[in-house]
Amino acid sequence: MNDVYITRLSKYLPNKPIDNDQMEDKLGRIDGQDSKARRIVLRNNKITTRYYAIDEDGNVTHNNAKLVSEAVELLCDADFKKEDIELLSCGTSSPDQILPSHASMVHGFLKGGNLEVNSPSGACCSGMNALKYGYMAVKSNQVDNAVCTGSERMSSWLRSKLYADEISHLKDLEKTPVLAFKKEFLRWMLSDGAGAFLLESEPKGNTPLKIEWMEAYSYAHELETCMYAGSDKLKDGSLKAWSEFTPEEWTEKSIFSVKQDVKLLSENILVKGVESLKNAIDKNGLSPKDITYYLPHVSSYYFRERLYDEMIKQGVPISWDNWFMNLDKVGNIGAGSIYIMLEELVASGKLNKGDKILLSVPESARFSYAYALLTVC
Repeated sequence: MNDVYITRLSKYLPNKPIDNDQMEDKLGRIDGQDSKARRIVLRNNKITTRYYAIDEDGNVTHNNAKLVSEAVELLCDADFKKEDIELLSCGTSSPDQILPSHASMVHGFLKGGNLEVNSPSGACCSGMNALKYGYMAVKSNQVDNAVCTGSERMSSWLRSKLYADEISHLKDLEKTPVLAFKKEFLRWMLSDGAGAFLLESEPKGNTPLKIEWMEAYSYAHELETCMYAGSDKLKDGSLKAWSEFTPEEWTEKSIFSVKQDVKLLSENILVKGVESLKNAIDKNGLSPKDITYYLPHVSSYYFRERLYDEMIKQGVPISWDNWFMNLDKVGNIGAGSIYIMLEELVASGKLNKGDKILLSVPESARFSYAYALLTVC
């Protein structure tokens, strides 16, 4: 088995950062009204700027695959060309289409040469799944290198026109045209962007990061769906797929919007997250004191102190001094967040040889969690 190193990192954030007062101008106002939930959600998540693939005139500037291809291009130079990539592994919650696969579309933008593609599905953990596939492929000597990515292009899922038919339908039924909080909640959380890593079997580059181990856990056997899109949640907790609705219902019920069961999220995301974190570090003989930098992907600063409290409760405390986050500046980029967070840490110049970095990614969709331990070489 080979050792595996992250030897290059890049990120691509589209257009100019959008502050909180510009959000509704970009995404549009539902029924022409300012959102009453927006300020509440923003006060809790403490995000101040984020990025949308939307220009000054409201036109879409990039699809998801294009965002990723821009990030991958930034990994390449005269010493490592697009034609040198052997495996392209791309994770996202928001692919541009059902078929072809996300990684295939990224490859189409990149051109380059013939290579293997992998497109893990899911939500935030899909970026970590993409990384683990590349890690295993290089480790087992299937390939000499792998480019792994995480990305989202959620802005097009959040635009007001997506909900116009639902609001019109409610008016026809003489109901108050208010969007359910489970749909509006995520409109003020999510952002666009892409991150990319180059994995190789030798510690090349200025700050190579050795991947010591990766672990992943799912609690779908215990918990029902929390975040979903392309379906509707029934009273018994099961999902009814988009294919079982009529085309008229797709728009009347905003079936393709992304939704979240906020109550279920609050009750379970931290407890199961710390339980799985404890399992991962115990399995690999790691002590919280060994961790130099802890990079937790959280959707909102609302969860930050609550996560710390749960870590204390379950006996895996990591000092605040070791936490590194950038959610407030770039927003919640889902599968891309951990890539963009790590890229910023490496670019900061703070790292020293021997530092241990723990990546921690939760996924509320059906409560999945993924972890990776890195060592600075």
